[in-house]
This record gives sequence, C-alpha cells and structure tokens, in this order.
Amino acid sequence: MMNTAEIESFVVRIGGQSRTEIVHSLRETGVNLNAHAEALLAHSAFDDPVSSSFRIVVRTVAQLGLEKGAVQSQVFAAAKRHGLELCPLVTGPYLRLALMDQANAPDSVLSAGRAPTGAIHIASEPVSEHVEYPKGFYLRVVDGEAWLRGYCCDDKYIWAPGQRLAFQWPDAR
Repeated sequence: MMNTAEIESFVVRIGGQSRTEIVHSLRETGVNLNAHAEALLAHSAFDDPVSSSFRIVVRTVAQLGLEKGAVQSQVFAAAKRHGLELCPLVTGPYLRLALMDQANAPDSVLSAGRAPTGAIHIASEPVSEHVEYPKGFYLRVVDGEAWLRGYCCDDKYIWAPGQRLAFQWPDAR
C-alpha cells in the first residue's frame, strides 16, 4: 500500500447536478465532447445526482508496478493492490471541470488507436462489455481547448507504461 505522504492528490466533488446541468456546465466552460463522451453521459449512472467528495490520485501504469504496460484488467488489479479504488463513472465530467488548468497535450492528434499523449484516463468500471461501447472518460487539452472524451478498448489493448490514470484514494471522502 502506498504512503499517503508520497501521493500527490486532490479532492473533487462529484454529483449533485442533473445530467442536463452537468452538460450545461461543460458547455458553459468551453469543454469539447466526442461522441463516446456523449454516449457515456447518456448512461443511467448519471440519473442519480447524489453528491460526494473523493480524493483523486493520478498514477502511471509503470507507477503501479507494470513497467512493460498491461491490459486494463491488470492495471485495475495492480491499482487495487496499491490501495486505490476505481472512480464512479460520473467522475469524468466533474474531474474535467476541476482540472481546467491541465497542461496542453504535446500533439494535436485526437484519435490514433492508442492512448493519446497528455491524457488522464479516469479509471472506472466499464459499464458494458461490448467492445464498441465506450469504457470510460479521459481528459485532454488540445491546442488550448479542454476535452472530455470517451474511449473504447478491448481486453487485448495494452496500456502503455507512461499512460496516466486517475483513481480514487479511499481514505477521504
């Protein structure tokens, strides 16, 4: 288990807004969405706007002990061994709004069949096993524009060692 003093973290409040309100908040702040993010925002997980706070930590796949990369299930299992938990699906838009000062990505490629540079994926339990249904959200800033994007991957996709993911640190809510 990681020592909390070693973890750079922050608290984010999630929930408390209806689906319409959170989409409005994203649009009002200039956040761009891709079709996968829109599909996830339509999921029933956004039907219950219960508000709570979570401590979020961002880790690379390598920091979880997977120096050669790994498939998503292995990444999530490694995170659990380090005392981290998956975030609720609804974390995505709230984390995007909380991290509007995220650094600009080093390139402008939006979709390349690999984890995009400069992205932070929100580690959440996939809501569907279908390969074409988005598995979760990621945050990225491209050419100065903030994005909340959804991503798809199958159980064979290898997450690179440098890929960053946001997890829930369970000690503070």
